[in-house]
Amino acid sequence: MTMARTANRPPRFNKIEEEKSLNLVLFLTLMLLTSGLLMMTSASVEIASSRYGDPFYHLKRQGIFAAVGIVVMFVTLNIPLYLWKKFSWFLLMASYALLLLVLVPGVGKVVNGSARWIDLGIINLQPSELAKVFIIIYLASFLERHLPEVQESWSGFIKPLGVISAAVVLLHFEPDHGAMVILLLTAFCMIFLAGAKFYRFLFMLVICSGAVVAIAITKPYVLVRFSSYLNPWAAENVYGGGYQLTQALIAFGRGEWLGVGLGNSIQKLYFLPEAHTDFVLAIIGEELGLFGVGVVILLFTLLVYKAFSIGKIAHLRGCLFEAFFAYGLGLLFAGQALINIGVNIGLLPTKGLTLPFLSQGGASLIVSCFMIALLVRIQYETEYLKPASTSRKAKE
Repeated sequence: MTMARTANRPPRFNKIEEEKSLNLVLFLTLMLLTSGLLMMTSASVEIASSRYGDPFYHLKRQGIFAAVGIVVMFVTLNIPLYLWKKFSWFLLMASYALLLLVLVPGVGKVVNGSARWIDLGIINLQPSELAKVFIIIYLASFLERHLPEVQESWSGFIKPLGVISAAVVLLHFEPDHGAMVILLLTAFCMIFLAGAKFYRFLFMLVICSGAVVAIAITKPYVLVRFSSYLNPWAAENVYGGGYQLTQALIAFGRGEWLGVGLGNSIQKLYFLPEAHTDFVLAIIGEELGLFGVGVVILLFTLLVYKAFSIGKIAHLRGCLFEAFFAYGLGLLFAGQALINIGVNIGLLPTKGLTLPFLSQGGASLIVSCFMIALLVRIQYETEYLKPASTSRKAKE
């Protein structure tokens, strides 16, 4: 009787010690988390000292959030994937509820004209961060259940986009166009990896392009941001819409190849707004130079590559939900990092998106740890549990 209970009990992650391949994901996470705490502190020490009388105020807060993120990671590692798949519909509804809740007057916290946060006292919860992960879970489940329909018919192509479009509309009303773009691109890429016909994406590209033009026409500040992005050094932009970008570019220029030295940034001294949040990469470029920026890009590249490798192994072993889930997590990390890096170096219009693990922000850090735990759990189940169960069936 005891043996039967043991066999039926879901295996716990922390009992497996011989699985060496898990180390790369966790190592990359540790490197990014450590680098983030160091550089975020360097970028915020002067502002924290003047505002709060404590130069390490932001480090202490971010350290607490990092500890919470690690706890969330260990809890998530012990949750079997079948539970996420089983409750994917409820997670989808929860994501809609979160995105709706932030629009309720008195509940959503408005900053710079955008209602993207819910003030929980010790932390500002950004529902879009969690909603993106929940929607990816549902989409992975949908693609597994309806794969032939997605590959062969328009209905299978349109249905998941209908699910995404509801979230996109809610994100538009916040507005949070950065999260909207990341969610759309991730969904498109996941559907493409599922085998949908390419010409269908061309049709959707025309529709999305029209939507972007409509947003630009109806939202004057979008046109201002775009014009300042095209020519940030113009007299009307350098102290206006292009101010953050020009100051970030000055930071990169001062850093050159090897930087001016850790802690020696001038741009963080009130010249570059949001230096410890959205533009922490510019401070890395100033203090550690192109070499430091290259290391950060390399770490994210390896993390995304590992996520796709995990997804590919799961795909080859017939674990479709796990494969699409891993692809989606990798795409979320890639989209967030690419947009933040593109904004910092002037390749994309200025947009308020954090750089995972490096930018100051409790909700972003905790959700990033949550995503890493999901990715490691996918790797654990597909590379260890599935082969073990297959070998047991072969022996029987």
